[in-house]
Amino acid sequence: MNVVLWVLQVLLAFLAGAGGAFKAFAFKADPSIPSMQAFSRGMWAALGVFEMLCAVLLIVPGATHWMLNLTVLAAAALALESLALAAVYARYSRAVTASNPLVYVVPMAVIALLVAWGRWALSPLR
Repeated sequence: MNVVLWVLQVLLAFLAGAGGAFKAFAFKADPSIPSMQAFSRGMWAALGVFEMLCAVLLIVPGATHWMLNLTVLAAAALALESLALAAVYARYSRAVTASNPLVYVVPMAVIALLVAWGRWALSPLR
């Protein structure tokens, strides 16, 4: 179980880091995607920085054996953030298309929930 959780943590860290970097540095509100107008540019940047911080906290505490509970907190925070973003995106569209960010955040929320629950209850880091 520990290996599966590490694989999920690395995958989640990659998704959160890539999504966060996009939101913080390369984000342009595309007018063809209505849900992108839900927040200001500064809010998207803040969400991006938050996601990048969580991506680091998913890996570094477990790799260094320092403040191991931060991994669980980061995964839980990403799950809550992803579910909140899913609710925002779902207000605008539930279509399963590549341009709908809902397709990205729902699996990310599920993976984050699995990592948080797995590291808290099944196989805590030691």
